[in-house]
Parts: sequence; C-alpha cells; structure tokens
Amino acid sequence: MSKKSKIIELFLTVGIVVGLGACNNEVATDEVSPANAEEISAEGGEGGEGEEYSEGEQANADFKDKLAGEELLSALQQGGHVIYFRHAQTERDYADQVKADVNNCSTQRVLSEIGWQQAKTIGEAFQGKEIPVGKVISSEYCRAWQTADLAFDQYEKNSDLNFLPFEDYTDEQVAQMKENVTPLLIEQPESGENTVIVGHDDIFESATGIYPDPQGMAYVLKPDGSGNFELIANMLPDEWSKL
Repeated sequence: MSKKSKIIELFLTVGIVVGLGACNNEVATDEVSPANAEEISAEGGEGGEGEEYSEGEQANADFKDKLAGEELLSALQQGGHVIYFRHAQTERDYADQVKADVNNCSTQRVLSEIGWQQAKTIGEAFQGKEIPVGKVISSEYCRAWQTADLAFDQYEKNSDLNFLPFEDYTDEQVAQMKENVTPLLIEQPESGENTVIVGHDDIFESATGIYPDPQGMAYVLKPDGSGNFELIANMLPDEWSKL
C-alpha cells in the first residue's frame, strides 16, 4: 500500500479511534484528523518508513500470487503451510521497539478498534472456510499476541519474533533477525495443519526481502522440508472471507 493510500485510510477513520489496552482493560483514545494524518503516516513504521518506496515495499507491491481463490483455499484446507501475519492495525504506526517493555502493554502501541475487528474477521473466516490451524506463534509484543488471541483463541509467545531494540538496523542486525525467524518459517506443520505466525514487518522483511504492508497483511508460505520455503500468496484481513 502506498503512503497516499495510508493517508486516505486515515481520512476514512477520522475522529476518535478506540484502542483497548489488553493488560488493564482500560480504554485509550487517539484522535486523528485530516490535519495531522499526513504527519502520523510519515512518522515511520515499526522499523521506520520513508516517504518513498523502499526495496521491501516495492517487493510487496510487485508480489504476484501463485495461488488465489478456490485453489488457494483448497491448498490451505489440506494444511502444510506457514501463514505469517503482520499484526492487525494499531492506533498509530510508529517505531516503539527502542523503549518498549514487552511485558508492559502501556509502553507499546496497542490495537485500535479497527485492529480488533480485523483480527476477529480473520478468525471467523478461518473457521467458516474450515482452514485447519495447528500452532499459533506470536511475538511478545502486545499487539501481536492480542491479534493471535482474538483471531485464533490461542498463541504461544516466541522472542525470536521480537524486534531488536533499534529503529535503524545495520546489516548485521538484519542478519540476526533473519537468523532468528527463519527456523519458524521453514518448519513444516503437523500433517493436515497450518502454522500461524503473528509478528512484525521488519522481521518478515529480514527473511524474505518483502515489507508486509498494510498492518494485518499475511503471507502464505510453503516449507519444502529442505530448509527453504516458497511464497504462495498474500492476503489482506478482509480477503480471507472471500476465498
């Protein structure tokens, strides 16, 4: 999704966006208006986003599905896939990993009302389409495990899906994130099941070169059993119910 599209999306949600802090069940609000939508969209993503397409953003825009519609649904119903979700939409999109405490939701971005609905919509589609889910693995950030919990009613936290505590990564730090996440992407699910991973943008990009955008986007991967995987399709939250 382009920066312009992100701004349009913000215009459509002008007013008070309600976020629920899962740790203390308190309601938080964040006001977004056309006057500050451009400013918010330019603040940077979880690893920092620029005004122009990065290589990862371009790869995301250029990606072509290998399976879609009924063919994709049939493949998913047979299992054997890893489905990597970038967490659902948050109140604002900015890099919080430098100062965030993964054990304290109040130090992190939290899901917006839209994000909560996205997660529920995804879960309802998986149930309705009878897509089998085995393990559900989440980063330790609240927005990730909240997405997993709302969609699939289960999750196990794994710190290998966490950001390194920097906003601008060196090549060595990107390589470290790739080393952390790749074993999860290449592990074959149990027979007849799909593994769901809920993580973050830069983590996925480190292993694939693709920056998953917008929030809530998923990529379907097929591990080959030999330490590699094939990227099969990407999906937006509302596309699962249309398979």
